[in-house]
Formats: sequence, C-alpha cells, structure tokens
Amino acid sequence: MAKLKNRHIQMIALGGAIGTGLFFGAAKSIQITDPSIIAAYIIGGIVMYIIMRALGEMVVAEPNSGAFSHYAHHYVGEYLGFISGWYAWFEYTIVCMLEITAVTIFLDLWIPGIPHWITISAILTIFFFINIINVDVFGEFEFWFAGIKVFTIIAMIVFALYLIFFSQSMHQNIMANITNNIQHNFFAGGISGFMFSLVLVVFSFGGTQFVGIAAADAENPEKSVPKAINGVIFRIVIFYIGTLSVILCLYPWNKLSAEVSPFVDVFLKIGITSAAAVMNVIAITAALSAFNSCLYAAARMLANLASKGNAPKSLATINSKNIPHNAVVVTCLIIAITVVINYLYPAEAIMYLIAIATTSIIVTWTTILVCHLFFRKKNPNLEYKLPFYPFSNWFAIIFLLMVIVIMTQMSDMKFAVQLMPIFIILLAICYWIKKKVINR
Repeated sequence: MAKLKNRHIQMIALGGAIGTGLFFGAAKSIQITDPSIIAAYIIGGIVMYIIMRALGEMVVAEPNSGAFSHYAHHYVGEYLGFISGWYAWFEYTIVCMLEITAVTIFLDLWIPGIPHWITISAILTIFFFINIINVDVFGEFEFWFAGIKVFTIIAMIVFALYLIFFSQSMHQNIMANITNNIQHNFFAGGISGFMFSLVLVVFSFGGTQFVGIAAADAENPEKSVPKAINGVIFRIVIFYIGTLSVILCLYPWNKLSAEVSPFVDVFLKIGITSAAAVMNVIAITAALSAFNSCLYAAARMLANLASKGNAPKSLATINSKNIPHNAVVVTCLIIAITVVINYLYPAEAIMYLIAIATTSIIVTWTTILVCHLFFRKKNPNLEYKLPFYPFSNWFAIIFLLMVIVIMTQMSDMKFAVQLMPIFIILLAICYWIKKKVINR
C-alpha cells in the first residue's frame, strides 16, 4: 500500500499554509495595518505553534485520517466529533474554493480577459485526476510543487537583501523607508488596524493542521510527525516574517496595492519586472499547491466521517490505491460551486471566501485545543508534549475568541461570524436526525 514519506508530510503541511494567505492575504494585512504587521505575525506564529504541538501529541499517540474529528469523537463525545468533522471538511472545501479563485486573480496580470469561472473549471478538472491517481503520486506532486515555492521564497529574500544592502541605486530610498517604518509608521494604523490584521494572520496560518490528516498515510508517524511539526512551524514563521520584512523595506507600505500579490507589486513598483513575473508564477504555484493539499485533506476528512456513520457509507470506500475515491468525487463537485460564485460575484468572491474560511479555521483550531485538554487527562505520560500545558491551551483559545470578536467589527468579515452559528445549528439538526431517525 502506498505511503507518504517524511518529506511528503512536511511539504503537505507547508503547502497548506503557504498559499493565498501569504501571496494575497499579506497585501490585505499590510493595507489595514502598517509595519506592525510583523508583530501580528509573530503573535500568530506563537498561537499556531501551540495548536500544532497540541495536535502533534494526539497524532503521534494515535494517527488517524480523521485527525481532530476522531479525537473529538473519542475523547470528548460523539456530538463534538460529528460537528468538528463536518466543520473541518467545510473549512478545507472553502479554502479550496478560495485558493482556486486566487489563481485566477494572479493570472489576471497576464490574461485579464478570460472569465475566472472558465479558468477555475479547467484547474479543478486537472487536480481531480491528480488526486485519484495514487496517494504517493499526490505526495510526490505536492513535494515538488511546494518545494518550488519554498525555494523561490528563499531566493526572493536573498535577492531583496542584496538590494537592501548592496544596491547603490536603491540604497538611499530603502534606508529612508526603513527609518520611516521604525520611527514614524510602526502602529501608524493604530491599535484597531493592528487588531484587524490578526484576523488575516489567522487566515494566513490556516492549513498547517493538514499534517494531522496526512499522518494516517505516513510510513512512520512516530518520527515523521514530530519532525514535520517542529520543522514546519519555524519555517512558516520565518517565511512570513522574512518576506514581509523585506517587502516593507523595499517600498513604502502605504503605497502597495491590496488587489495583487505584494511580492509582484513591490518588484513592479521598483522597476524589476522580470522578478515580478517570476513572483507571479510562484504565487500561482503556491495557490495551486495549497489547493492540492486542501483537496487531499477534505476528501480524507469526508471519508473518515463516513467510516464513523456520520456521512453516507459509500464515501468511506477506499480503493486499492489507498484513495477515498468517492469522497474525492463529492468534494470536487462541491468545490465546483466556485464556478457559479465567480460567475455571479467575480469582484467580491475572494473576500467572501476569506471571511468564511477564517471562521472555519477558528472553529477547527478551537476544537483541537479543547480535544487536547481532554486527551491529556487520559494520557498524562507522553514523550512529545505541548509546553506549558494547560495554560498554553487557554491562551490560544482566548486569542481565537478575541479574533471572532474583532471580526464582528469588520464590515467585510462580520457576515461570516453571523453565518457560523447558523451552520452549527444546521449540523446539530443533522446530528439529531441521525441519532433519532436514521439510527433508530
């Protein structure tokens, strides 16, 4: 049976987290705040570390493709397992819609005349076949896909550092920009701008939990998962903080566009169009890689729900290639709704999806932290432990609840918070029907 290697596990986690959040969401983050966005990503990185370590404990002890849904069911109760599983599948599916929409926005730089819904249809078809071929083919594809963007991000940081420290023609402007950022512009957007940026920081880091789902297909989860979690966390923080730092050094933060990737925009504005073209290619690659990881995670989450009787049993079918074929098909059909959304609301689609994805990420992350509290009560003796348990859990939970409150104050985000309880109520009704009618 095909299995994922350690390098595949690490790249799946990286691929899920380094996508639209970095290449598009960073532009929105910079727009609503200021150079203090760096501090926001540091805080977000700490919270992400807590969540990943909490998940890592459970995954190492009990690898399962249902990940937090499985742990919720096993350690908290069947109801939370049902709710969290469906919400996680919903999150991954929404992020798939978001990433594939972002690809069309990046492509507008070169082919603005093609309607987004046409491009989305073509991309979805290609990735459907990638995900039903073989799990190790998927892993290899994602390894190289994510590897390309990681290598290019590092190369971009090195090139930007060269411009900052060694380019005579740009030295004066860059030094003036750095001075202004530190002395005059840090927290120029005020506390409200900084708080608003935390919402997009959460969205940016969403997807790191994919390593928990991929662990079920790992060759040696006891060794590969801790390595992947420890390595991925620090790499992502470095990538986000490093890239945003050099961008803010190269060009005034308040003159960057929020409608394109800041990596593309900054090189266009300083006149290095070839670098801008390369970064746009990588932005597209990053979004496709994240889409690929999300589709993988969504299908396996759906199959796990079915295996526990929380979805139609046919979706639990695993073929000879270790792929939940029916779950992949159904998930792709739901993602195809993106075609309709982009046909009807081409301008608003991206922000609608970001808002919904963010609330879904918060629900999923909170579930992980709550499950971990119950897990540790039953498993006190572990080698791989979350530091400062349980205080770290509560710190992260309070942070996530604060982000929800912040979203209610943002005009383009509050509708997603209003939708969240509606979706939870619908899931509760479905659970009641399942218990009282179907299982009677």
